Amino acid sequence: MDDILEYTGSSYNGDYTNGRMEGKGRYGFPTDTRYEGEMKDGMFHGKGSLFFPNGSRYEAIWENGVAKEGKYTFADGLMYEEEDWKYCDGYDRRFYTEITGNLRPAGHESLVNNEPRHVIPEGHYDCGDGFYNPKTRVVVDYNLKFLRNADEDEHNWIIKTCLKGWDEYIGFTPKITA
Repeated sequence: MDDILEYTGSSYNGDYTNGRMEGKGRYGFPTDTRYEGEMKDGMFHGKGSLFFPNGSRYEAIWENGVAKEGKYTFADGLMYEEEDWKYCDGYDRRFYTEITGNLRPAGHESLVNNEPRHVIPEGHYDCGDGFYNPKTRVVVDYNLKFLRNADEDEHNWIIKTCLKGWDEYIGFTPKITA
């Protein structure tokens, strides 16, 4: 089992039953995300939490590797609430830190929740937990380590809503005739 974990870049420290991860344990992913909680037959099962490199976490009840119910907490302590979400939505574009703290003066608005913001590489987007390359559809963390491949829904959301790392003129361009 340890050979397979080493091959994938993962790690596990915890209980085993019949050579399978079972009981309480800590599973580390190569992306520096880690799971701490209960395992059954090599899968997340029971109470457990995923801790992400950016400081956020997802606490859930798992069943055979699938989260059945859970809650996500951002690195700044804000808990995500699907039913009554009040921050940076389609109507109120303020960030959590602006609502709970102070607004900045006109012309000095926050472009991201955490200031100072990261320098976005050319051709990439800042998607909140790292940079997204729309050509490869890969998300890397702010240290440029692989996080995930974006599916079609995430790709479309990032392209539509996230801050990009380049400028482009999108206004009217008059035709000049000589």
